[in-house]
Amino acid sequence: MTTDRQGNAVSGADPQAAELYDQAFEAFNIYRGDPLGLTEQAIATAPGFVMAHLLKAHIYALATEPAATAEADRILEQVRGMPCDAREASHIHALDLLQQGNWNAAAEALDHHNMRYPHDLLALQSGHLMDFYRGNSRNLRDRIARALPQWSSDIPGYPIMLGMYSFGLEETGDYGRAEDKGREALDLQPLDCWAHHAVAHLMEMQGRVQDGIGWMSEREPHWSGADNFFKVHNWWHKALYHMDLGQFDKALEIYDQRVQPNLGDVALNLVDASALLWRMHLADQDVGARWTEVADGWNRVADRKLYPYNDWHAVMAYLGAGQDERVAATTAAFEQAANTSETAVWAKKIGLPLVAGFSAFWHGDYASAVRHLHSARFVANAFGGSNAQRDVIDWTLTEAALRGGQSGVARAMANERLALKPHSAMNRDFLARCLPL
Repeated sequence: MTTDRQGNAVSGADPQAAELYDQAFEAFNIYRGDPLGLTEQAIATAPGFVMAHLLKAHIYALATEPAATAEADRILEQVRGMPCDAREASHIHALDLLQQGNWNAAAEALDHHNMRYPHDLLALQSGHLMDFYRGNSRNLRDRIARALPQWSSDIPGYPIMLGMYSFGLEETGDYGRAEDKGREALDLQPLDCWAHHAVAHLMEMQGRVQDGIGWMSEREPHWSGADNFFKVHNWWHKALYHMDLGQFDKALEIYDQRVQPNLGDVALNLVDASALLWRMHLADQDVGARWTEVADGWNRVADRKLYPYNDWHAVMAYLGAGQDERVAATTAAFEQAANTSETAVWAKKIGLPLVAGFSAFWHGDYASAVRHLHSARFVANAFGGSNAQRDVIDWTLTEAALRGGQSGVARAMANERLALKPHSAMNRDFLARCLPL
């Protein structure tokens, strides 16, 4: 019986194909190299290798891009005719739910999957990413916590488990343990971008700006290579540190030299670009024509139905580029979305108030921005992204309250932010700008 490195049986594989698959999967684990190319080699060696096809399907399905989603559909149709075991059939079931836009149902299916197969690292990593995309911080932590006692350092992929656990601990506010697990993961596998970014997140959330800059700079060779899929997001984190110090010129330099040249038509990169430029706008920094390139990228990637979190970020770029007709089209698509999938519900309940609030802010209607964003901030965690990414909502709300003369709201938001990050120069500035009550 042929198995993968974690000991799971793999249907239709021979030892050579299984080795290529393991190499591809390791590349996916650390977001580095060419997992799809290696998977294709495994399939060429063993065309009926079910898990090789399913690894491709997971990667494409999690890209949140229309063309990639269509490719995942094609792969799933192809694999249905192949002999497979119960574990592999369970993967197909979860992917079917995801392809229908039912992120919660797919993630829950993988919850039950890993209760049966705790060493199925692909299901754990894919489920962890689904938890991220649906903003479920508790399950980012507990999905890994449920399986981790059945792992040990002798099992290949153990550092990846620690890195995912670190991020889940960070998103649930357990920063001390998150840092311990993240550093332990990196001691075992220095190239684990997810563990590196988990530590970057916790330093951001704790307001340890100088530590964060040092962390990113010291480890830059490990996360900034040309073959690193996660490099743009890590540069984004470094730019946030500089912004919190008021070093906007340095943040814009990172955008121009590190983010913009690597955008491509990759949704995750475009999210970071939109979010960074929007933060620059909030800080009264003129980013000029940079908006147009990002908006054009979104025009090729966002379809206003696949993943509303992306469309909300596309709206930031459309506003910056003066493409109000595309903002209106996004609003109309969200309003008309039929409640046939979880993503359609997200579009209506979360996407609409966010688009309305950000649009109102851009056009100077600060009272409307405050109204829409205050209602959205408490449900936006169900929409996707991390605590650090969703902070742009509260930042925009606070700025809208300040500019609109709503001192009570502004002071309350500044106090809330300072309670979490008391050393943040930006948060202290928010409080200083509040008019007396």
